[in-house]
Amino acid sequence: MKTNAELQEDVQKAIQWEPLLHAAEIGVIAKDGIVSLTGFVDSYAKKMEAENAAKKVIGVKALVENIEVKFPSSWSKTDAEVAKEVLNALKFNYSIPDDSIKVKVEDGRVTLEGELPWNYQKEEAASAVKYLTGVKGVINNIQIKSETDDAIQKKDIEDALRRSTIYDNGIKVSVSGTTVTLTGTANSWYQKEEAGRIAWKTPGIWHVENELEVDYDYDYDYSL
Repeated sequence: MKTNAELQEDVQKAIQWEPLLHAAEIGVIAKDGIVSLTGFVDSYAKKMEAENAAKKVIGVKALVENIEVKFPSSWSKTDAEVAKEVLNALKFNYSIPDDSIKVKVEDGRVTLEGELPWNYQKEEAASAVKYLTGVKGVINNIQIKSETDDAIQKKDIEDALRRSTIYDNGIKVSVSGTTVTLTGTANSWYQKEEAGRIAWKTPGIWHVENELEVDYDYDYDYSL
């Protein structure tokens, strides 16, 4: 079990361990599994790196993320310039059918919309954008519309989970049409998200409802 102070220290160390974040000044507050991040970074990629590092720490149940992206004046770009770079990044990523994606940029925040057949393409689209200079945030509203009409087999998903390193008997799978629902408990946020990623690889899938609860016992420390 962890106290609030121990969880805070673990998250701080996890963030500082990431090469992109060695010099970043990011504040961490932990209270009963809820971790709040504050501070400023000079790229959206660093903001996401801090968030992902915190999520992987055992004991984190929820994340409140208030990190702001602030660029040096020499890095400033208009929304039109950012939009052009986003379109080029999507165009030259051959795993993404870029003609299926619509882009909107407002105050450096990029919104992606459209339909793709696989979730990995949706994730790849966001990844292609997040490192671009001038991007302050990414809202990924791309919908998944599978091109295959294969019936989703519950057992196939359960077998895929069992083959992974994150499986335990606390994860339950149910299937309704093109939707997969995960229920039960996960022992970390990482396990919850990884279970969702595994489910998203199912042929014929359109939606994943990841209702797993992160379960972790705390040695409560009321000094924080």
